[in-house]
Amino acid sequence: MRKTVLLLVPVLLLGACTWGITLNDAGKQVRTAWTGDVSSCRDLGKVTVSVMDRVGPVDRNDIKVRDELEVMARNEAAKMNADTVKPLGEPVDGEQAWGAYQCGSARPSAAAPATQPAPAASGGLQTYPIQGG
Repeated sequence: MRKTVLLLVPVLLLGACTWGITLNDAGKQVRTAWTGDVSSCRDLGKVTVSVMDRVGPVDRNDIKVRDELEVMARNEAAKMNADTVKPLGEPVDGEQAWGAYQCGSARPSAAAPATQPAPAASGGLQTYPIQGG
């Protein structure tokens, strides 16, 4: 019984790392421009966020760390009235700098949602959305 408890405690502690890091309502309105051109956007400043990238001697999953950094950057950028964030570099030791921008209707090309063809309608017709310029 004691061995089981000793094995479960580290698992619970590692799982607790992601509790509480969620995208809030304001952060949902902030887009991420991974490689998009933000030159037509207004630069509002820099946001630096950090999370634990290791728990004791154990490295956390890199994808989870990056995902949490993006969520935190979007939440923080929303507080600055930004609608777009872009990473300014790679994460280092669980910390990453992001640029916060206000793009309004001028969306960065990489942040624009990819348009998918509509499913085939009954009768074999298929429609494609027209994206305005």
